[in-house]
Amino acid sequence: MTKKIRKAVIPVAGLGTRVLPATKSIPKELLPVVDRPLIDYVVAEARDAGIEHMVMVTGRGKGAIEDYFDHAFELEATLKAKSKTAILDQVEKTIPRAGDMSYTRQQAPLGLGHAVWCARDIIGDEPFAVILPDEIVPHTPGFLRQLVDAHDEVGGNLVAVEEVPNSETSKYGVIAPKGRKGSLIEMSGMVE
Repeated sequence: MTKKIRKAVIPVAGLGTRVLPATKSIPKELLPVVDRPLIDYVVAEARDAGIEHMVMVTGRGKGAIEDYFDHAFELEATLKAKSKTAILDQVEKTIPRAGDMSYTRQQAPLGLGHAVWCARDIIGDEPFAVILPDEIVPHTPGFLRQLVDAHDEVGGNLVAVEEVPNSETSKYGVIAPKGRKGSLIEMSGMVE
């Protein structure tokens, strides 16, 4: 029987160079998308997919991400005193249950593979998801939910992919498709 995916690694240690100068003082993952930071959408998708434990791989200057997912006692007390319960409820929803989120540090920007490797002791010998908080793609069910369901069905390693024009392949990791079963594509190779 295939073990369920209960954990997710979320690499957030990058420098955010593609969105400078905004990321000079604010982590890219905290940039707002409407009324919530990008990372909040990522965590919500993980929860919707049944992920129980998230591992944030952070780096220098990313302490605000940990603060976002923690209590802000003065803010919460002020909202409570002013009877702003709707906003207080939204703030409290961002705080995970104790033990549901861990942080580990990537000491140097050595790439995505290294960031995932930094989470190895927390992940242990369990299947896990890697969620890249760079894009929000509204989809029902969410892409992570689809991957978790596919893993439950077939096991193994799965990667979400999208088709891009040949002229754009130098900007992306590319797979070599081998076979197809419904929406699942077997790969014979991959280049990042």
